[in-house]
Amino acid sequence: MIAIVAPGQGSQTPGMLSPWLELPGTDETIGQMSELSGLDLKRLGTTADADEIKDTAITQPLVVSLSLLAWQALDNPQGDIVVAGHSVGELAAAAMAGILEPSAAVRLAAVRGRAMAQACAITPTSMAAVLGGDRDEVLAAIAACDLTPANQNGAGQIVAAGPVEGIEKLQANPPAKARVMPLSVAGAFHTEYMEPATETVRGERDTITAKAPTLQILSNADGKVIEDGGEYLDRLVTQVTRPVRWDLCMETMLAMGITAQAELPPAGALTGLAKRGMKGVQTVPIKGPDDLTTVRELLSA
Repeated sequence: MIAIVAPGQGSQTPGMLSPWLELPGTDETIGQMSELSGLDLKRLGTTADADEIKDTAITQPLVVSLSLLAWQALDNPQGDIVVAGHSVGELAAAAMAGILEPSAAVRLAAVRGRAMAQACAITPTSMAAVLGGDRDEVLAAIAACDLTPANQNGAGQIVAAGPVEGIEKLQANPPAKARVMPLSVAGAFHTEYMEPATETVRGERDTITAKAPTLQILSNADGKVIEDGGEYLDRLVTQVTRPVRWDLCMETMLAMGITAQAELPPAGALTGLAKRGMKGVQTVPIKGPDDLTTVRELLSA
């Protein structure tokens, strides 16, 4: 069994779309995605700088669009595959599993991104990865700073989120044997601070008729396989304010017996977690079109 995963915010890098422009039809596809999102995704993915694409209203549709571009280049594979997405990557995963159309995923990502950007503007908040340390001690330190463990990513990584002053306090007093690394995000995602975005996301979700998944798909909420498309989309709404449990997703993948994980672009973060948290599983970060050959070989093995 092969896992194909879609990354979330924080994985974006300037110029990440550039290598994909060599694929036939990319200009047309990106043009369509730009219309759906109301953004010039080609410019944003090629020449925009890191500060501009850090804006969550831009990051979310840009990352989802790039992931789906690569997925479509794989010719929408079927078979013994499990898919999952991290945070906004869940929207790409929903399209990969056939729950919604890629166009709906891009549009929902744009709506979600704008709504969460507006929520970010209400209170100055941020996020930081806590790497290493004892899990219980890390969680206690996060709570002591009035922060939330917004992402429990496994492999010794927990992401704290909340007010900027709380993040600064955690940086100044890290847990024993741990280091705190600020993240390139616009606010405290997957916490109560995103509650103002929930109704907007729910309104867009209500315009989408969900289909039954054609591939096994995991939920960030608890790492479980979700067999009902409507339930999966409903979980996308509530996940705006709920912690991401990528650690549980990895546990499920291991229990399913996956032998390899391919990470769609902009790849890197989930590959790193897999290398540390899923020992023995082959990892393939898809950085550019040349990496698709390796994935095709895995799918046909």
